[in-house]
Amino acid sequence: MGIRMIIREFKKDRLAMFSLVLLVALLLIIFIGAAVTDQSKVMTVSIFDKYAPPGGNFLLGSDEGGRDVFGQLIIGAKNSVAIGFLITIITTIIGVGLGIISGYYGGVIDNILMRFVDFIMILPMIMMIIVLVSIVPKYNVTSFVIIMSAFYWVGKARLFRSKTLSEARKDYVSASKTLGTGDFKIMFSEIMPNLSSLIITNLTMNFAANIGIETTLSFLGFGLPSSTPSLGTLIGYASSGDVLSNKTWVWVPASILILVLMLSINYVGQAFKRSADARQRLG
Repeated sequence: MGIRMIIREFKKDRLAMFSLVLLVALLLIIFIGAAVTDQSKVMTVSIFDKYAPPGGNFLLGSDEGGRDVFGQLIIGAKNSVAIGFLITIITTIIGVGLGIISGYYGGVIDNILMRFVDFIMILPMIMMIIVLVSIVPKYNVTSFVIIMSAFYWVGKARLFRSKTLSEARKDYVSASKTLGTGDFKIMFSEIMPNLSSLIITNLTMNFAANIGIETTLSFLGFGLPSSTPSLGTLIGYASSGDVLSNKTWVWVPASILILVLMLSINYVGQAFKRSADARQRLG
């Protein structure tokens, strides 16, 4: 039933169907291309090829170090998408899990968890991330994912805690408790499915947002290490007036790719949300 509803929603919404096909095609190109691309070769500096225009040895031209923009675009997109996906999955598991536990039990457990969430939420997250990125030794992709995930689960926990508070008061939860059903089963087999549309919406919106956050931090110089390609690093070259005006091949492809990825993810997410809503209405 669930698969049929998803298919029906995508058939009804041609824009969502187009976005899904485009997103799958882009992800295949990005990950297959990154798998067959030699990163060390792409990142090798060649001063004689500085700002080479598109064509010839460079499909999309080269940057100020004579490095292939197309190769950086493919590897950078893979890194940005993978990082966004990992952060989204980790923060969703932590946020949804703790939010449901907090809302279901209430009382002391709820107070302890929510005070901890409140403490993290009042911290200047971006500044904390920048500080941690600057002081962590041997900083790499794994470090960046852990640092980002440590801060971005709290909003999800508060959201799903509030939804669980209302769900926990409903008759089906009381009936399950009366029948002796275990708390864990009630929380994650009965309450969580009723939050599926919210989870899907939150998941897809945050996936696109996390890609944007990673590229923004890389643009500012606090994202991935300089030796690791990123879409944000390519866009960062536009901070130079000469590159912004006269060497658009360096930053425009990355900008367009980020825009297309985010729009596609959001349209696909909306279709999944509608299918989840329809399934809940039918019970």
